[in-house]
Amino acid sequence: MQEILPYKQYIEASLANLNYAKAPIELYEPIRYTLNLGGKRMRPILLLLACEMFGRKKEDAINQALAIEVFHNFTLLHDDIMDQAPLRRNQPTVYKKWNENIAILSGDVMFAESCKLMIKQSSESAEKVMNIFFDAAIEVCEGQQWDMNFENSHTVSVHEYLNMIELKTAALLGAALQIGACIGGANKQQAENLRMFGRKTGVAFQLMDDILDCYGNPALVGKQVGGDIMANKKTYLLIRTLEKASADDRKRLEYLMHSPVSAENKVYEVLELYKYYSVKDEAEAVMHDNYHQAMDYLKKIKTEHLAKLMLQTFAESLMQRSY
Repeated sequence: MQEILPYKQYIEASLANLNYAKAPIELYEPIRYTLNLGGKRMRPILLLLACEMFGRKKEDAINQALAIEVFHNFTLLHDDIMDQAPLRRNQPTVYKKWNENIAILSGDVMFAESCKLMIKQSSESAEKVMNIFFDAAIEVCEGQQWDMNFENSHTVSVHEYLNMIELKTAALLGAALQIGACIGGANKQQAENLRMFGRKTGVAFQLMDDILDCYGNPALVGKQVGGDIMANKKTYLLIRTLEKASADDRKRLEYLMHSPVSAENKVYEVLELYKYYSVKDEAEAVMHDNYHQAMDYLKKIKTEHLAKLMLQTFAESLMQRSY
């Protein structure tokens, strides 16, 4: 999507210009390493587009866009420890490259820096923006806690799972759009429609991630394929298989989850069960339903601004990631 490229380049250049102390090197080098790993930068891009959609310039919201991206990357440092994930964007995660204590402390600094950026060059909407940001930060933590709770729960429902990913993944997307809209001068309903557009897009995006974790090309996805299966993560695919499985298949699935089976055999057998019960097709259907709900919220905003079309096209691009 060529129209988005200048926004991504603007964000990358602005991130590169952030000044962090040089010592202690163990504290600040992981921050630079993390922000240099790249990524789609979709949250700050969405924030800038939302701001422009209501007549302000992207420069008016760049600090808040950077705040959202720094905060998002902070959560990844801590998530990778909790998930024991060895790779992030096809590179060693911070706790693997350094250690867990460094990853925790560097992440804490990133959270503090994100707050400083969020209030930088504050305007009349500063208090509203900070409340949106903090509410989203709390929701992300709630979502992560639910995700961890699910690891030891035998009865996680699809409804509970979708609520968890709306908190853990989608809340920050919605907040980015809502913050951009507030800075841009949107009214309350317009900002709310954009928030819901972001949340529904975020749920669809996470469901796509669940699918890619099992069926994606690791060179394209940038992380270990089958990682969720090896970690016994309660994804939509696993939950639906547990719900649909026969008594024998459920017993086999639970054995695979909790017994010392080789990683290769475990992933292979679980994927065979997913195939038998057609849960990939179901996950894709729910993903597309959330995407269409997102588009409905965007359509409610009556404007012909190019930024609206770019938001639509950007959301479409998230649904077209290759397996």
